[in-house]
Amino acid sequence: MEVMPDHIHMLVSFKPKYAPTNIVKAFKGASARMFFEKHPEIKRQKFWGGHLWSHSYYMSTLGNMSKDVVERYIQSQKKDVSRR
Repeated sequence: MEVMPDHIHMLVSFKPKYAPTNIVKAFKGASARMFFEKHPEIKRQKFWGGHLWSHSYYMSTLGNMSKDVVERYIQSQKKDVSRR
């Protein structure tokens, strides 16, 4: 995982019996609950309409890329942002 200023990159593995949309919803829901428990003042101020995550997301499969290639890409993203 790499946290960017306005998005995150994650490499996630899950069993095919789970729908990708449900995996994203579970991650967003659980992480938002944890964030707002630690920072209730932010939720009270109604930033983002009381939501931590936008409703949209982008997901892709590895396809013909290796896991190592994707891991290197994700790790490189933070370095690229610091050069801007």
